[in-house]
Amino acid sequence: MTTAYYYLGSAVIIIQLLCVALVLRNCNFSLKKYQKIRKWFPKTVLIIPCKGLDIGFEKNITSFFKQDFENFLLWFVVESQDDPAYQKLNELKEKLSSKSRALEIKILVAGIGQECSQKIHNLLYGYSQISDDIEMLAFADSDIDVRTDWLSHLIFPLRHDDVGVSSGYRWFVPKKNNLATLAMSAGNAKVAQLLGNSIFNQAWGGSMAVRAEVFRELDMEKIWQTALSDDLSLSETAKRAGYKVEYVPACLAASYEDTDWANAFEFVRRQFLITKVFSFGTWLFSIITTAASVFSTWGTTAIAIFASTQKYPHQWFYITVLAAALLSQFSRASIRQYVAVKLLSKDKQNMKYAIAADMILFWAWSMMLFILVASTTFGRTITWRGIRYKMLSQNKTIILKD
Repeated sequence: MTTAYYYLGSAVIIIQLLCVALVLRNCNFSLKKYQKIRKWFPKTVLIIPCKGLDIGFEKNITSFFKQDFENFLLWFVVESQDDPAYQKLNELKEKLSSKSRALEIKILVAGIGQECSQKIHNLLYGYSQISDDIEMLAFADSDIDVRTDWLSHLIFPLRHDDVGVSSGYRWFVPKKNNLATLAMSAGNAKVAQLLGNSIFNQAWGGSMAVRAEVFRELDMEKIWQTALSDDLSLSETAKRAGYKVEYVPACLAASYEDTDWANAFEFVRRQFLITKVFSFGTWLFSIITTAASVFSTWGTTAIAIFASTQKYPHQWFYITVLAAALLSQFSRASIRQYVAVKLLSKDKQNMKYAIAADMILFWAWSMMLFILVASTTFGRTITWRGIRYKMLSQNKTIILKD
């Protein structure tokens, strides 16, 4: 066992160093980019599907009205006029339109989706209304609060022909510091740390943009008609066509959250089930990395304890491997939280408990994330915004009726 563990332990140390190097690289990328001033204003339509009133709904929607972009249309899309978001959106339109730089503000009613997710149905309805002079399509979720230069940053990478999709990401900011909300924030943060100038980038539908000509070239209107995921289907189609997905650090957005364990588990499981169907390689990577993270913490701990009871030689090596694993995970938690504070400075005070929870309980979040990712090995049914779906394939979704 001793000889074999020298090889295994050395591999653990090397992998942990590489993980820290990756997170540091992404950190440097984010800190270099997020304060840039972007001045490029092709004609853009920003389409925001809404269903119900999210936490901080008024604050979130107000942030879209306040964009400093000079050449954009602002469209909100709901399923029906009975949705509580419809009335609230009309109130905000009346209140904020005169102060917005948007060329046009609309609240569209899409009706009920039949073959795709309701979110995609809303997006496609909005897309069906655009004119030929629209150059850029931007999409956002109603549960994020964005900077005034968010749209400027989101559109800017698309000036390069090889960039197919640009994207930000969410960062859960707890509205209530209960353990379930802190756990969801930490789990999401572990995913966010992989984004940067990286092959691991995937678009996130809550904050993404694509050139209108690329959207048509990829035939996304047809693909979306029977799909459940807007972002992963766009990401995978764009990558297969040879385009890059570019992460935009300035478009990391606060998403205010207050949840319980049942909803937190359902959320994480839903994300990874969708990932399994639409991007199996990404899902497999998640399984492997979360399993490796659990072993590096708990496996090396168990082996170090066992080695000490058996009085194996070179006890220092077992302790070194364990220390490297723990220090690596603590360092990564520290780095990702440092970046989040820089990028979301106005929410620094609201994030202090989440920061502490991530840095102190990193060993627990790795185990939790592995269990949840592993639980998606079987199953294809999810509940999303009160609607149950079964994903038969990337291009076939069934809406389940109770």
